[in-house]
Amino acid sequence: MGQPSTQASNAIIYLSYGAFLVFGCYIAFRLRHQSKGEYLSGNRTQTAFPLALNFIASALGSGILFSYPQLATITGVQGVVIYAITSAAPLMIFAYLGPIIRKKCPEGFVLTEWTRQRYGIVAALYLSFLTLVTMFLYMVAELSALQQIMNALTGMDGLPMVIVECAVTTIYTSLGGFKISFITDNIQGAMVVALIIIATITVGVETKIDKTLIDSSGLTKPTLLGWQLLYILPVAVLTNDFFLSNFWIRTFASKTDKDLRIGVSIAAVVTLIILTLVGSTGLIATWSGAFDQNNPDQDGSIAFFYLLEQLPAWTVGIVLVMVVSLSTAAFDSFQSAMVSTASNDFFRNKLNIWWVRGGVVLIIFPVVVLALKAPSILQIYLISDLVSASTIPVLVLGLSDRFYWWRGFEVVVGGLGGILSVFIFGTIYFGSALQGAKLILLEQGLYGNDWSAFGAFVAAPIGGLLWGFGALAVRLAYQFFDAKISGHRFDALDRPAYLDNQVEGAPEYAASDEIHSDPQNCLVTVDHKGKFF
Repeated sequence: MGQPSTQASNAIIYLSYGAFLVFGCYIAFRLRHQSKGEYLSGNRTQTAFPLALNFIASALGSGILFSYPQLATITGVQGVVIYAITSAAPLMIFAYLGPIIRKKCPEGFVLTEWTRQRYGIVAALYLSFLTLVTMFLYMVAELSALQQIMNALTGMDGLPMVIVECAVTTIYTSLGGFKISFITDNIQGAMVVALIIIATITVGVETKIDKTLIDSSGLTKPTLLGWQLLYILPVAVLTNDFFLSNFWIRTFASKTDKDLRIGVSIAAVVTLIILTLVGSTGLIATWSGAFDQNNPDQDGSIAFFYLLEQLPAWTVGIVLVMVVSLSTAAFDSFQSAMVSTASNDFFRNKLNIWWVRGGVVLIIFPVVVLALKAPSILQIYLISDLVSASTIPVLVLGLSDRFYWWRGFEVVVGGLGGILSVFIFGTIYFGSALQGAKLILLEQGLYGNDWSAFGAFVAAPIGGLLWGFGALAVRLAYQFFDAKISGHRFDALDRPAYLDNQVEGAPEYAASDEIHSDPQNCLVTVDHKGKFF
């Protein structure tokens, strides 16, 4: 290769981080007089194009350089197309549901606020916990990917780069909050698009394809796993996006519903193109001979880096800048989203924001430790995907007014029941309770030659819904007999008053005396709590 010298690699990496730090601190200085509300969110402030760049930056991460090429080396063209489409298309859910949720909960900026007002405190805290754990896992995955990439590209220990990235993003996000993450993501998103274009042209010009390897590789033929992924990935990616507060904060930041639809549509198309190009490097690595499927000493997860070995050193320099941009954009989005989510959900935005910032800083330490020990980036994503597949179907039923009788008890029981259903399925499928428990962690990943992963992603949402409706039957039976015994009317299925008293621009569920405005901090707090039981 094509591998830059240690001095050149250090210069490229640390100058990139230094540039982001200086720029971030400059923007933070310009925003030093912003209120707490502006620090936590940016409701109705952003137009379509900046939103598009932000969704692109938030949807990607350095981990895409591992997972997408790896899948290409296993499932071929079919896998590349399916993975790219099912990763990009779910972004459109924010264009569809964003206006609906904003109409019901106009002062909110995270999904958990709507959950609190619709389902009550217990369900909201349950979803908040899952949201924060998911973002924690994504942060672990991002740093794990960064460490491995830096080692593969430069031959150096990736730990110093991980520490520097944590320091840089922590400094400027702590000083500037959501707005600074939004602004830096604009720059980083634009950089990633430009660098992808340059890298694509370079790969096309410099790589020589051995046409005899195309047919012999079998990567142009459909596979069983490829067809399974046609179901697994939409369920996994779509439901997991609900847990990512960085997406919801950006959804609520759209100035109008039209801006949101245009911005998300642009982001989905660009993300689809980028992921297809990145995934195709796995195919190109195989067809150029850089990666040998039959060589047990080669790992498909680093097919992208085998391909880079055939390219000039300056190409690796471009990829280093791209990796720094991808990683910092993703990581600072998770940090600012964690601050906003924790402040809103646990402290109702009443605690001094520096305490919340401090808590997020402390979380960085275990994130780094786990990132260095994480065996598989894809497995980290899959664990959170399985949890979301169990929880989100029973949650979104409440968005429809026809399900006004659906309450938080059903959401929590259904979500937990979905995970239990995976265990039950795994125990039956493998004939072993231990293997059933391991299926929850998806230790075999997605790439097995059986139906276990597919079955897990069927059991999670369907089992969750069955448990949810079972919980509904138990709750209604209890309330019915309680009403009979105590002599009062059974009202569990009565149509709630808020459905007939909706006011345009006001929270759907709350009465006027439950809405409190804080002009000094630019915050609106709603005390209404939906019914859990």
